[in-house]
Amino acid sequence: METKDELQYHNSVLTIPIVAIFIIWFVYWLEIKFGLNFNKWGVYPRTLLGFRGVFTTHFIHSNTQHLFNNSVPLFVLLMGLYYFYNKVASKVLIYGALLTGLITWFIGRDSYHIGASGVVYLLFSFIFFSGVVKKHYRLIATSLVAIFLYGSMIWYIFPVKEGISWEGHLSGFFIGFIFAIVYRNQGITKEKYKFSKTDFDDMFDEHGNYIPPTFEEEDIEENNIIESTTTINYKYIYKEKDSEE
Repeated sequence: METKDELQYHNSVLTIPIVAIFIIWFVYWLEIKFGLNFNKWGVYPRTLLGFRGVFTTHFIHSNTQHLFNNSVPLFVLLMGLYYFYNKVASKVLIYGALLTGLITWFIGRDSYHIGASGVVYLLFSFIFFSGVVKKHYRLIATSLVAIFLYGSMIWYIFPVKEGISWEGHLSGFFIGFIFAIVYRNQGITKEKYKFSKTDFDDMFDEHGNYIPPTFEEEDIEENNIIESTTTINYKYIYKEKDSEE
């Protein structure tokens, strides 16, 4: 099977994950270095001031363990996103992060929601469902790798543990699924196998009806000329009957 847009390495496969990890660690370093606390810049649902968290929540973490737990899957999944889905990767990342924060703002509990885990669930969901929807063997393999590495995360889209923003996880997971459907025809896709045409195929239309052969006017005229100029001469020989006397 041939595929559209064969996989190619791009600089963004490494640069984007490195930049993303650098930013979230730099923000945490600023908090430690200057004794700051950015938690109030997270999403606080259904409040005007808390709406700013839609744009900032993914860069803020409560402690080193929280930061580290998000950094590893974020780096791996961003690499997968920009390698296998490079043409739509930036749209998925930017729009997906904003929509994840927005939905969290609508459905979240009355508390500050912080961390890049919403983006992690967004990327995991998008990569997994895209492989399933596109039915491309390489992308399906990537989906299986994703579910093998991070499949256990699925439980945390439910309120199974205190202190975890399952609303943010659920929002990212939902947006990832929606984006997998929206962008299913972009990037690498599976082409249907096409058989090569033969002269026999030209004898039938798209509905399977037989198409009678047609002759061009020049061929018809040539045939008429041949028929009109060709003469056949017949020679008759008569044998006289002997007369008896």
